[in-house]
Amino acid sequence: MYPRNFPPRRQNRRENVNEFIRAREVRAVFPDGTNEIMPTAVALRKAQELGLDLVLIAPTAVPPVAKAVDFGHYQYDQKKKQHDAKKKQHVVLVKELKFRPNTDDHDYDFKKNHAIRFLQDGNRVKAVVQFRGREIAHADLGKKLLMRFAGDLTAYGSVEGMPRLEGRNAHILISPVKAAGKTAPAGQPPPAHTPPAQTPPAPPAQS
Repeated sequence: MYPRNFPPRRQNRRENVNEFIRAREVRAVFPDGTNEIMPTAVALRKAQELGLDLVLIAPTAVPPVAKAVDFGHYQYDQKKKQHDAKKKQHVVLVKELKFRPNTDDHDYDFKKNHAIRFLQDGNRVKAVVQFRGREIAHADLGKKLLMRFAGDLTAYGSVEGMPRLEGRNAHILISPVKAAGKTAPAGQPPPAHTPPAQTPPAPPAQS
């Protein structure tokens, strides 16, 4: 008997593989590169004669496309492709750096270097100035600090709008600058091509 509230576990079937393919006919692709539209049963029999499985690789095609492959190797290749695709994907994060209106230069430079590294890694930076007590009366000092911070990072990021004051915090968002190709800046013509200097012909020899 199965424990209460735990339904019996279903058998894990290989969907779209071999006898579980529901399509009546498929375009079967074989290792020698040949492909042919045929009944699924015939394609399965040919794949089994080669010691392979029949795997549906394009179920929405008309007719569906099935390939004679080793299913174990096919699964491994698919998982490897998914893993490689995930490695190439970059998730953009928002890295937050907190300041005070009277942040000293050492702390400022320390956080600026962190921001440069975050932007170079492709992440966004949120710089926040926190006000305490009566410091909120001098919110303009915090905004000036944020603008200075954004100005120091112009080579690495671009500002998304002006500093915003929300409650007792002022913040600004900075996005990474995309790597520019080796092209001339917009509005500036490419450098002119300078032809190689030509050597004047030698004077004729005098007899």
